[in-house]
Amino acid sequence: MGFSHLFFALLYLSADAQALSINSHAPYSSGPIPNRYVVEFNQDASGFKRDSTPHQEFRQALESQDVRHVVRKEYNHPVFKGVSLQVEDYTDVFELKNLPGVKAVHQARRFPPPRVPARVVSSAKDPNFPTDSQSSHTLTGVNKLHAQGITGKGIKIGMIDTGVDYKHPALGGGIGPNFKVVGGFDFVGDDYTGANEPVPDSDPMDQCNGHGTHVAGIIGADPGGPENPFNVTGVAYSASLSAYRVLGCEGGVEDEVVIEALLRAAEDGNNVITLSLGGPSGWSQSPSALVASNIADSGVAVTAAAGNEGKTGAWFAEFPAGGKSVISVASVDNSVFPVVTARVHGVDHAPIPYDAVFPLTSVPTPFPIFALSNDTTVADDACDPLPDSIPDLSQYVVVARRGSCTFEQKLRNIGAKRGNLTLFYNNEPGLLGIEVGEFQAALIRAEDGEFLVKQFVDGVPIMLSFDEDLEQFRDPAGGLVSLFSNYGPTNEMDFKPSVAAPGGNILSTLPTALGSYGIRSGTSMSTPYVAGVVALLLEVNGQSDEVSRNMRTLLQTTAASVPSNYTEGAPLQTLAQQGAGLVNAFNAAYATTLVSPGELLLNDTENFQPVHNFTVLNSAPSSKTYKLSHEPAGTVATVTEGTNFTAVGPLPLSNDYADLTLSETTFTLQPGERKTITATFAPLKEDSNTLPVYSGFIRIESGDDGEPPLHVSYLGAGGSLKDRQVIDNTDVVFGVTLPVILNATGDPQEVPTNYTFQDGDFPSLLARLNFGTPLLIIDLVQSNTEINITLNKRGSFGPAFTNPNKREPGGIFTDVPISGRLFEFPYLPRNTLEEGGLNPFNQFNITEPIFANGTTVPNGAYKILLSALKVTGDPSNELDYETWLSPVVVGVSVPS
Repeated sequence: MGFSHLFFALLYLSADAQALSINSHAPYSSGPIPNRYVVEFNQDASGFKRDSTPHQEFRQALESQDVRHVVRKEYNHPVFKGVSLQVEDYTDVFELKNLPGVKAVHQARRFPPPRVPARVVSSAKDPNFPTDSQSSHTLTGVNKLHAQGITGKGIKIGMIDTGVDYKHPALGGGIGPNFKVVGGFDFVGDDYTGANEPVPDSDPMDQCNGHGTHVAGIIGADPGGPENPFNVTGVAYSASLSAYRVLGCEGGVEDEVVIEALLRAAEDGNNVITLSLGGPSGWSQSPSALVASNIADSGVAVTAAAGNEGKTGAWFAEFPAGGKSVISVASVDNSVFPVVTARVHGVDHAPIPYDAVFPLTSVPTPFPIFALSNDTTVADDACDPLPDSIPDLSQYVVVARRGSCTFEQKLRNIGAKRGNLTLFYNNEPGLLGIEVGEFQAALIRAEDGEFLVKQFVDGVPIMLSFDEDLEQFRDPAGGLVSLFSNYGPTNEMDFKPSVAAPGGNILSTLPTALGSYGIRSGTSMSTPYVAGVVALLLEVNGQSDEVSRNMRTLLQTTAASVPSNYTEGAPLQTLAQQGAGLVNAFNAAYATTLVSPGELLLNDTENFQPVHNFTVLNSAPSSKTYKLSHEPAGTVATVTEGTNFTAVGPLPLSNDYADLTLSETTFTLQPGERKTITATFAPLKEDSNTLPVYSGFIRIESGDDGEPPLHVSYLGAGGSLKDRQVIDNTDVVFGVTLPVILNATGDPQEVPTNYTFQDGDFPSLLARLNFGTPLLIIDLVQSNTEINITLNKRGSFGPAFTNPNKREPGGIFTDVPISGRLFEFPYLPRNTLEEGGLNPFNQFNITEPIFANGTTVPNGAYKILLSALKVTGDPSNELDYETWLSPVVVGVSVPS
């Protein structure tokens, strides 16, 4: 039975990260799926008999080993052969690894639903503001290619998302060979949440979510026409689209479904595949990331969202974007976007803007306001049910402050008083667009909200009406990296994200049932943008496996470096957030110099790689003279000094740069000639306190034919990843020292306690990870066990599921009397600290007295042993683990 009797949950933290109540957890379901694995076969099927298929042989081998299992899906594609299966006994994973023809066994994961935040707007009025629905295309040179008639003709793009409203007039009005959307498949059905069984069908229609339809418009919306009043213009609007639905109306999706969609999209002959979904990882090891990378290596460009958790800080790359050959896409803010306003009546005040394309209500008459609190510093406005003193709110515009709990929670409490219209005011500078589902609500600036509250307190009879007219606003941060965009790199020091594209405040299509058009923000928006750019480049350069395999390098070397702000002398934004920079489709299409590779990986100080070569090729018809220079970016401290916590974003930049020496800085190349340049780096001074990540560009200029500058990107870390403390042993988050055993009431267990495992009487382990771990293990040990914590030892990196002693008594800790394993998970991400973080802590609920191998835990007294393998650690070397032993005894006392 094993994991089926252990509930593993990553819980969503919706309150401030300090002094949290240890009992107030709302469930958040993502991450590893208990006892679910994706088994990868050797691609040549070696180890299997010639007279049967690999899948048949694998099933027979499972039966011969008496492995209790259910094969959920079979994968049989040139880029990936294998199965998804559920096992009853967790320890059978080691049997799987040793079966003939098996290349690897991967822990299956669940993706969270896409989170699409909006960005800060710092200005609401600008007399020089143009009306420009093509602003994102101006940022990237796409407008220049459109002017030449390059619109993605002959290219097919597969979108793995929530489906598409293919009946939308800007998306072709239908599905089939003669339409823009030429086909697709629904792998899950409307009711799928990621936690239940999918119900597939052939129709990928999106009428209840809208995420995939927004993605489709970014790629392919047809410009102009009476039913496209905003002139939304897709990046590659002549391309054909295929829609693969993997998300239902609500919830997430499992790895096995995403893999199935990836392989179907590749099989259907798509030239580009794009995924605006992902989950916290920090690693490149998830099954879907592996499959996506294999597809990219086969000659189909794959773009994936870098993630929207910029406030989480560094070392939080998402899967599947973390795949080695996947183009991971960051977001920059759009420069021009539409807003609507609330007009103020009764006092002299400018209209109040909010980020939307339609007014909050169509009722033209003004409404009085009602502020829920007279205190404009209140932290938890409307987080609790409203008191009886609050009147019926149905005839008011409710004014409430942002903070402490979700907007939905506040709106439910307001709705209980019949409130229909709500303006939240920000608790930080700027204006944010928010997602509130079916509620009628918007976010306004802090100063506007404070003004409204003051008028209400002073008894001024102020009223608001909502204009229908759109106004165009220029964002002073247009072209800068969006605050929400994720930081990399991966825990293996891979260069993620790869590039950036417009993703902040993007106007695109929505299902007609949801309003037809809307503004959304996120790397979910920048990712299809790059997919569209790839389609344009394939139209220009021709479709071939080689062109597609080199696409990431072409985009990186022709991208524009992004500053941290527009102040003179400001450093460039760290490449850990901008990648190689903002894509420029025009420059990439007509580059006459080709540079490879596009990224140089310097690693951390312990594994420092100081010498790298790159090649410059002159493909122009005449000779060119080149000048090379060093263009460093700002260095970010990824760990808060004096702590072991990863710093929350936005991360401040410093001018601490690595030194670089180039073998040549000027040279001339004849047509068709190439030169290899050697770059030698001196590492940034090691700082074990803050683990700085440094990065920058080697700039390559040739003004002979007006070609824009190109560059090669580099990135490294000024410290040892293996030296990072993994297990959080502080009381910062909950006010009690972690890890901690929780009793049946959710309170810290402070004395030896017996559990009956009946009627909710069971213990839990609450733990946080300061840094990602390749392997997390939880064992039961004898109650008299004492061990020494092992920290910062040295060893070589090895994959999970390779330890030959896992099933033997003592496991990896040969001197520790281990009674049995409860569970283990490979490649877990670190936890987060910021308010509303995606992955704030791990709670392991031991609901039944069952070991992972299905055997019963005998009645008796035990301690819990938590072991976390350090980054680059050897899983068979006990010295490479951090360990924590529960200070209190957990008693198993099941009535006979």
